[in-house]
Amino acid sequence: MPDRPRFSDSETAGTEDLHLLGEAPLRPTSGERAGLVLLHAPDPRAVPHVVELSASEPLMIGRETPAGGLTLPQTAVSRVHARVHRAPGGWTVTDLDSRNGTLVNGRRVGEAVLEHQDELRVGDAIFVFVARGIDAFAGHRIDRPVSATERVAGPQTRAVFDALRAVGPSNLAVLVLGETGTGKELAARAVHAQSGRRGRFAALNCAAVPTHIVESELFGHRRGAFTGADRDKLGLIGSADGGTLFLDEVGDLGREAQAKLLRVLETGELFPLGATTPERVDVRFVAATNRDLPRLVEAGSFRADLYARLSGHVALLPPLRTRKEELMPLTRHLFAKHGRKDVSISTPAAAALCHHDWPFNVRELESLVRRAIALLDAKGAPPTASLELEHLPESVLEGLTGYGDPREAASAAATDATAPDAELLREALVRHRGNVAAVAREMRKDRVQIHRWMRRFGLDPSDFRG
Repeated sequence: MPDRPRFSDSETAGTEDLHLLGEAPLRPTSGERAGLVLLHAPDPRAVPHVVELSASEPLMIGRETPAGGLTLPQTAVSRVHARVHRAPGGWTVTDLDSRNGTLVNGRRVGEAVLEHQDELRVGDAIFVFVARGIDAFAGHRIDRPVSATERVAGPQTRAVFDALRAVGPSNLAVLVLGETGTGKELAARAVHAQSGRRGRFAALNCAAVPTHIVESELFGHRRGAFTGADRDKLGLIGSADGGTLFLDEVGDLGREAQAKLLRVLETGELFPLGATTPERVDVRFVAATNRDLPRLVEAGSFRADLYARLSGHVALLPPLRTRKEELMPLTRHLFAKHGRKDVSISTPAAAALCHHDWPFNVRELESLVRRAIALLDAKGAPPTASLELEHLPESVLEGLTGYGDPREAASAAATDATAPDAELLREALVRHRGNVAAVAREMRKDRVQIHRWMRRFGLDPSDFRG
């Protein structure tokens, strides 16, 4: 018998004790099957959260569908609304003369080929298309109860932290890579928690400490080591003896400090400034950066031997824009964290959140939540208030420009046919320092189209943000 579309609504699978939500593409290891993953629905209990697509049978979507179809019991959905099927050109969605239309990436389409991470909206339900590895989303639900301490994690986040748990008890140095705001310190704390070490967790932002005092902060000093050193000082490395030291923005560490740090990593011996004999230390090192360390090594500004020592295990934190399945649960978690656990999210607000690029990742989302709470509190809104468009900043709202406008298949094909070559797109990203919205305005395209072209050419906007 042909395989049918398969729905997964497990309440128990995939529960993790993680908060971190940290453009790395999704690379699940659970097969090549495609599917749809729910991002938002007014009543999530009435909608399948994971839908596996069958290459042999189309998926019918509507208010009333045959067995194996995707039924959306919403008044905004037509009885037979749309169809998703495998065509020679790829997975394709076709609107079936629905009353309110079918939207792909915020554009109303008659027919469109779906690409990995495209948003599909039917009525008030928003899905993300997953071109491969739908099995990795088993157990995904957006309506799990949340609290201020509950942890949220999708497939990519779980994969990162599964690996961190595995190396946690070892003494391997860990290098955490990720964009600003993806939660690199949370990853470092997770390593420390799994290490079994009884010493403290200490942290230093290498970019925030002036070069002339960073060595004193790291290694400590003896009285009289330099003018003003009127007493001995224990450095962060010494204070983390028996524990973990987190070096954030390690790519900004000066060459002299790099050489001394390398000695500690190689020998376990620490020389405070002004000391004549070494001190033995037992420190687990976790370093992090949003910079391209191999490129810095090639340029001669970062030591190759130090890079090799720090990268015993490399953890790559994916940006929020590639983990949209986590957006609604994470938003609710952040509301709970800041005292508003019963706030709901309206469909227009959810569409804006899903459509935004999140250049500053979870940090930006938390800032948005805190701003929304301030606005709700100022109006005396009840605990069960809803997050609406009026509570969102302009940077998020601008992504809705043209949302819902028609874009028939012929128009979509023409847009793809007029794609710039990779070098022109690269030059635009350089000019605008990786600001996708600015590139989209210059090229008179929407941001989703720019992201499509970047994926096609293997370009990552974070590489151009300096």
